[in-house]
Amino acid sequence: MALDAVPLGRTGLRVTELAFGTWRFGRENDAGEVEVGEQRAHDLLDAYADAGGRFIDTADMYGGGRAERYIGDWLSERDREDYVVASKMYWPTRQGPNGRGLNRKHLRESLDAVLDRLGTDYVDLLYVHRWDDDTPAAEFMRTLDGFVRDGTVHYLGASTFQPNAWKVAKANEIAKREGYEPFTVVQPRFNAVNREIAGNYLDMCRDYDIGVVPWSPLAGGFLTGKYERGEDPPDGTRGATDQQFVDSYLTSSNFDVLDAVEAVADEVGATPAQVSLAWLLHHDQVVAPITGARTPDQLRENVEAADVTLSADQFERIADAR
Repeated sequence: MALDAVPLGRTGLRVTELAFGTWRFGRENDAGEVEVGEQRAHDLLDAYADAGGRFIDTADMYGGGRAERYIGDWLSERDREDYVVASKMYWPTRQGPNGRGLNRKHLRESLDAVLDRLGTDYVDLLYVHRWDDDTPAAEFMRTLDGFVRDGTVHYLGASTFQPNAWKVAKANEIAKREGYEPFTVVQPRFNAVNREIAGNYLDMCRDYDIGVVPWSPLAGGFLTGKYERGEDPPDGTRGATDQQFVDSYLTSSNFDVLDAVEAVADEVGATPAQVSLAWLLHHDQVVAPITGARTPDQLRENVEAADVTLSADQFERIADAR
């Protein structure tokens, strides 16, 4: 199979219908072990590219910058123009009083570092990773607009702002008034059990014609079907070690959703993970869910979600299961 190209909101840019998320690249776990080292990262990127994937999502703080280096080394052997690369900035990647946030000094320093690690002259899509209440929106929108004007950034996005729709709207109103580049893409958490953006946030996105590129489409692994109602979480899973995960995900209402997902999976001959991704792909405001994986086999399974067709009834049964 090959992933299809879809419009990235109203930008005119086209991306593949599933983005590949790289937050595990170079990430150290509590034991100090790197979850996905450079060779496996390249194997995963190869598997994604082999499926027609061209939309790579990263951030300057993933793996302390290692994720971007891994991607940059991989891209160095390919045609950069074939890929859409998104990164994010806000969190510190070095110590110091101005080592975080959306102030002009930090944004400019961070972008230089992002471009250096990726080995590229530009990023296609730059997200602000968090909102910075200490920096006026007019200041950081002016700085971001400068990046677009000088060609080091093509489009702007806002990540994980839910449920603060008014902040994105405020920034875009400033951009409209001043003639700055607006946010044309957002990256919130959104999946069949996490629907905090339903309502005002999605309404705002529709009104401003903003594309939605959701992260955590499988709810941290809950929607893969590895957990069972009333049973202890499997050893080695987040549910076995993370009480916050248990409290957030292993709830009766979430298992009701999972039951609906699994029932639909049986009907269409797919896995729960594929149906959960397909549910997002069938959502009229979703551009490209960001899927991650630890192994190429997991990635290939996720990519096959693009071939899963849900009827309107199946989509609504999952939507109504909460």
